[in-house]
Amino acid sequence: MNLKPVGDRVIIKQDEAGETTSSGLYIASEAKEKPQSGTVLAVGEGRYDNNGALIPMPVKEGDRVVYGKFGGTEIDIDGEKVLIMRADDIYAVYA
Repeated sequence: MNLKPVGDRVIIKQDEAGETTSSGLYIASEAKEKPQSGTVLAVGEGRYDNNGALIPMPVKEGDRVVYGKFGGTEIDIDGEKVLIMRADDIYAVYA
């Protein structure tokens, strides 16, 4: 991927939407919910506070994260759909 996020933005590859329900029923492609988790592919350098100090990013490449349902902007890079979002839109990192 030839894309580097700027500021406090991250690029995330979304997890795949589930094909079946927990009871084993298949879900139609139109009815699948957009996943709210994924893997961080790239991170920006961070943002600066009011005093000019750099605030480091709370995530790093390879982290699995949970983010808001409507957070980020989905784009297509080299045939792969990824999300670009601010670090503030990330709720948690899997431990």
